[in-house]
Amino acid sequence: MPMSKMPKSEMPSGALVLLILRVLQGAPLHGYAIAQKIHVLSAEVLTVEEGSLYPALQKLLLKGWATAEWGISETNRKVRFYSLTAAGRQQLTAELEEYGRVNGAIQAVLRMA
Repeated sequence: MPMSKMPKSEMPSGALVLLILRVLQGAPLHGYAIAQKIHVLSAEVLTVEEGSLYPALQKLLLKGWATAEWGISETNRKVRFYSLTAAGRQQLTAELEEYGRVNGAIQAVLRMA
């Protein structure tokens, strides 16, 4: 189903940076491809809006977690391709550890309550 036809699921706070870092781990991608990959890998549950994607990508660039360079997309458009830096890979590891810690705590509450 096209992304525009799907009901929108709200992204948990702080999850977008983690998801972007993770999808960039595989290969450089342009913004629309990042949003598509998150949508597809989440079984079309998560939708990343431009209004949140590009500010998050700018944050990654400013923090040195990603770099960007201009290139041509598969549709022959000029786009910026984002790549992880070494610092971005370290941040991804830290974000995954924190996610695991918080997710485990939430799961414990759900099991015990």
